Amino acid sequence: MITRYLFEPVKRDLSKKMVLIAGPRQVGKTTLALQLAGSEKGYLNWDVPEHRERILRRRLPDTSLWVFDELHKYRSWRAYLKGLYDAKTLTRNQKILVTGSARLDYYRFGGDSLQGRYFFWRLHPLSVAELKIGTLRDFMELLTLGGFPEPFFSSSEIESKRWSREYRTRLIQDDLLSLEHISDVGNLELLMLRLPELVGSPLSINALREDLQVNHKTVERWIEALERLYAVFRIPPFGAPKIRAVKKEQKCYHYDWTRINDKGLRFENCVACHLLKWVHYQQDAHGRNLELRYFRDVDRREIDFVLVEDGKPVRCIECKWKDAEPNPALFYFKKRFPSCDALQIAAISKETSKTPEGIRLVPALDFLKTLV
Repeated sequence: MITRYLFEPVKRDLSKKMVLIAGPRQVGKTTLALQLAGSEKGYLNWDVPEHRERILRRRLPDTSLWVFDELHKYRSWRAYLKGLYDAKTLTRNQKILVTGSARLDYYRFGGDSLQGRYFFWRLHPLSVAELKIGTLRDFMELLTLGGFPEPFFSSSEIESKRWSREYRTRLIQDDLLSLEHISDVGNLELLMLRLPELVGSPLSINALREDLQVNHKTVERWIEALERLYAVFRIPPFGAPKIRAVKKEQKCYHYDWTRINDKGLRFENCVACHLLKWVHYQQDAHGRNLELRYFRDVDRREIDFVLVEDGKPVRCIECKWKDAEPNPALFYFKKRFPSCDALQIAAISKETSKTPEGIRLVPALDFLKTLV
């Protein structure tokens, strides 16, 4: 069992305020919580009837840390936690940790009665930096098995595929249908099967609407629900007048990148997950105003990812499976934003070089090691 990258920062935050941890199902939130608790004595899961009764009766464990898992399924969970937190000021040594699925993240917006009482963290799948991957062979294994702990540590591609199929089923049956009022489950499943085929290209809701024979609003609502459950995430384009950028269609990626069959697009999706993990960590840990975007203009020049801080591009990244000539869009972008770091990373490359214009060609493994 590895120590997750959020262990130390969450441990520090617990001494100051309540901590909320959200992320995809089976990403390791409960394991992290138990590591922080040091035992299961302070752990309470809303899905366990005995634990649920103790929560409702407020007969909580006599431990310094209370861990509430899946508490967001309780309609009054925010008011419940507010009462506990305000009461704990009488016993300042009491710590409170809450873990849950995307609904925990979703309900932090709008009428949030917990304002000022908690720190919020997002836990992501395993990555090159967290696993300290140093060889191309191990990186290929991560690409094949995915970043979720159970399939990755199984070291079996067959078990990874079985896990991914079961994960998709449980996501719909256990989470999505309890979160949203969805009656057309068949078309929803078709959408989940269709989305991996669209990775790497701007996502057209109208095209999906025509494929599924449902209205635009329904498709958008379904994708938003999948985002709230951390099944997928979308990144918007970076738009600036001087680069004539497109400003509407977003790109869609999956936390479980093993669902993408094309090796080049799977690699791009894996890089997207690594970058989003770094962006969320910088936001949650340091409060940086970072965003993950992509670039595409009306002349069809495109760059896979652009990191934006305070509205300005600080790094653009193009993904290739193997060594290739630099994407011309990198030169175009670098010319207009000279201070922006421009990289082209290759999955199976071992060489580093730099063009006179400042475009760096870097092995993907070397770049991903620098993230989190």
